Amino acid sequence: MSRIEPPTEDVAHTDPAAPAGPNAAPAARRVLARAGFETTTLLRNGEQLLLVAILPVLILIGLSRGGLVAIETDGASRIDVVAPGVLALAVMSTAFTSQAISTAFDRRSGVLRLMATTPLGRGGLLAGKVLAVLAVEALQVLLIGGVALALGWAPDPAGIPLAVLGIGLGTLAFTALALLMAGTMRAEAVLATANLVWVLLLVAGGVVIPPEQMPEPLASLAALLPSGALAEVLRAALGGAATSAGEVAGALAVLAGWAVGLSLAARRFFRWA
Repeated sequence: MSRIEPPTEDVAHTDPAAPAGPNAAPAARRVLARAGFETTTLLRNGEQLLLVAILPVLILIGLSRGGLVAIETDGASRIDVVAPGVLALAVMSTAFTSQAISTAFDRRSGVLRLMATTPLGRGGLLAGKVLAVLAVEALQVLLIGGVALALGWAPDPAGIPLAVLGIGLGTLAFTALALLMAGTMRAEAVLATANLVWVLLLVAGGVVIPPEQMPEPLASLAALLPSGALAEVLRAALGGAATSAGEVAGALAVLAGWAVGLSLAARRFFRWA
């Protein structure tokens, strides 16, 4: 049986900004409605809620209060080093793991193919997913930041713009990786692989333990991964590390490189059915 592809001739079905008939809602409303649905679905899913909210908070409390993991602080408080790393972990959880799993099962069940033929279109569906990721990340920042402040975290307000830039690039890179996996692999394989990658990056990806405190060759590898680069940018921006301008620029370049490369790969290889 040949694979059924969504129609591509009708611009209204592929461009969220194009008119979609007299009874269709405006493009912005369609995208926002989809984003709201995606956000609500994620927050109602117990397994995903555990991944994006409960586990990061538990890791934050455990690493900031316990001594199970040795972390050098170079004179800073432990929470100042741990909190930015946990924020990076939260971005990774939402933009990568959750999106990879949900998109893969939507693709297997035919939801992606169906939605691509509605007035929402492919572009609107992807825009809704991106907005949902950003909405959940905003909630994560409020939750994790609030807990960290209660634990004594004192971030540098001047670094907030740099932190926002890092989170934006990290979100783009990890979302592109999620779509690349979800659009090329079987759903069951994505479920296993995404969770495994999450654990590996948590342990050896430079997220909670700065790359410079890891043994070689893990230290060099972690610094070149999007997880380690994002965590380094957040630690530098929010006062968790004494990082030079050159090192920050290097971490941003790593993030940007991953974001561009993975986005191009996802655009080239993603399959809707």
